[in-house]
Amino acid sequence: MEFGFTIADQDGEARSGVFHTPHGEVKTPAFMPVGTNASVKAMRPDEVKDLGFEMVLANAYHLALRPGVDVIEEAGGLHSFMHWDGAILTDSGGYQVLSLGKDVRITEEGAKFRASLDGSEVLLEPETSMDQQYRLGADVAMVLDECLPYPSDRERTAASMELTARWAKRCLDSHPGGRQALFGIAQGGTIPELRAESARMTAGLGFDGYGIGGLSVGEPSEVTLAALDASLSELPADKPRYLMGVGDPSGIVEAVSRGVDLFDSVLPTRIARNASAFVSGRRLNLRNASFAHDRGPLAPGCDCYTCRNFSRSYLRHMVMAKEILGLHLLTVHNLFEVSSLMRRARKAIAGGTLSELLDEVRAVEAAE
Repeated sequence: MEFGFTIADQDGEARSGVFHTPHGEVKTPAFMPVGTNASVKAMRPDEVKDLGFEMVLANAYHLALRPGVDVIEEAGGLHSFMHWDGAILTDSGGYQVLSLGKDVRITEEGAKFRASLDGSEVLLEPETSMDQQYRLGADVAMVLDECLPYPSDRERTAASMELTARWAKRCLDSHPGGRQALFGIAQGGTIPELRAESARMTAGLGFDGYGIGGLSVGEPSEVTLAALDASLSELPADKPRYLMGVGDPSGIVEAVSRGVDLFDSVLPTRIARNASAFVSGRRLNLRNASFAHDRGPLAPGCDCYTCRNFSRSYLRHMVMAKEILGLHLLTVHNLFEVSSLMRRARKAIAGGTLSELLDEVRAVEAAE
């Protein structure tokens, strides 16, 4: 079996299981570290694997601009190029067009923009996106979608949702299939009715799995959850559900409790490069002068390499001296925290105790 999704345990709406891919099994719910440029920042592939991750994300938008799809294809595809033998998902670049592209024009044809790298004019069509992702050799490709800024009015959101659905059909029609799964993306902004409608339309096309996009872009958490609930209500239960761009502990567990299986976010690695660490669900800023003489571990009781070997004092010194090692050590810890959270979630679902984990992360969120 190359692709498949098996649900092993359920606790309410939450479920744990296995997503089967040509490059191995991915235990769900799972978090995918982001390797935008075919590299999880500040980490070697073996380190990412040793932390318990079985799937990573790379971005077709960035890789098509540099080094180019031809270069990666000649190297034998992404797995060979980046020396990662686990599963890989590529994001089509819809969000990057919104956030990084200049002079963006969205038409029925596709997205026209000036590339962030060199200012060259690019036309990204659904068919182009499918060709790029297939040649990159990822296990899972995502359809090309339009991402809207927050807030967007109902008329604009409805038009964008319908365009995304038409693009999704073009992606499905042009995708070769076979060795690569294709996930659709439900949009609909923050309007629950449009969220449900988009999910229905996307599910009706019959994809291998479903992304929920366009959330966690600045809206309040209660708005995110209402939109998420509306999307999930119309997505099939027997296919993987992927909440795109969510990586904070409370956001992950809230979504897991609602039936989400896959996550990705730059958050754990990004905050590490900005001198912050996840500690018991909270963010700790190592630039704080109070840590200068703190000989304790970054997170008491944590068994990651960083916490077993280095003090808060040393880590603060690394950060203040702008030493690359400091960024690496904080990244190791943050990814360990997320990996541990996913293991706890899977164990809690199997044991019927996810509500206890949910209460825990909610209490941390309320205290901040």
